[in-house]
Amino acid sequence: MKDGILIINKPQWYTSFDVVAKCRKILGTKRIGHTGTLDPMATGVLVLCIGKATGLVNMLTAEDKVYRTTIKLGIETDTADLTGRITGYIKDGKAYERNNLDMDNIVDTEKNVQYLSDIARINYSNNLAFSEDFKFDLTKEQIDEATDMFIGVQDQVPPMYSSIKIDGRKLYEYAREGEDVEVPSREIEIYDICDVKFDGKNELSYTVHCSKGTYIRTLNEDIAKELGIVGTTMVLERVQTGDYSLENAYDLEDISEDAIISIEELFADRIDLDEKDESKLLNGMNIQVDNEDGIYNIYINKKYYGLGEVIEGKLKRFIIVEEHS
Repeated sequence: MKDGILIINKPQWYTSFDVVAKCRKILGTKRIGHTGTLDPMATGVLVLCIGKATGLVNMLTAEDKVYRTTIKLGIETDTADLTGRITGYIKDGKAYERNNLDMDNIVDTEKNVQYLSDIARINYSNNLAFSEDFKFDLTKEQIDEATDMFIGVQDQVPPMYSSIKIDGRKLYEYAREGEDVEVPSREIEIYDICDVKFDGKNELSYTVHCSKGTYIRTLNEDIAKELGIVGTTMVLERVQTGDYSLENAYDLEDISEDAIISIEELFADRIDLDEKDESKLLNGMNIQVDNEDGIYNIYINKKYYGLGEVIEGKLKRFIIVEEHS
């Protein structure tokens, strides 16, 4: 099996682990990791690391992301998207509270996974129908002012329905059991919000370029509040992770080993070492070089060995793909 990355266009209602499991079966290897969770409702770019490329997971997870998203204005939910239960809504200028599903007794166990998935889909459909005739009068100036407020470095509180761990438990576990827990904010950065479109009724769409760790569901809620109303995420599509976009992505039914981008293809810069440096490289010793800091393909006698990392003029092995001695 080739070591490298596979760019998947995740379909809706698949978890990120579903995608990994399916690819493990198709490619015949268990050594696969993904580089950033996508919610089941979300679609788009999911970068998988195959074989020895799993050593790149942390690096690729840290890459900037670009999303295309749509806010359904007028309703708010406990999950911050249309898969949750409505906790409040605004219609005809009046605010209301509402619960459309009692999930107090749902526990996140293996036997309930399909049930939770079914509930999410039902909620999505019902919430969409419930808010269909909501209408808000928003001007371009109001919308531009609201979205511009969030460009830059800021602190963001992640949603309760997320996989962030506090005291060894994921936040969504606390949420499903109705337990309160203090969620610390995290520093994120919104680099740009563009292609903003309002349907004149209750759907506001835009494209956002953001840093690692940004929760678009929270951003959508905050933008709606800045507009003086409420809102929840209706559509979320990741269109780019780092340099990898939907244009490079494969649907699950089309993947094969040929779709894997090898580790060697991922990095353009190279360092050619002398034979005397081979043992140092393979044993993880530092090698003095004149190159700038970064990740490099490493060759000895024109043979490819893998990746090395240069830090302050010192090269050290990062991922060894082939040993030729």
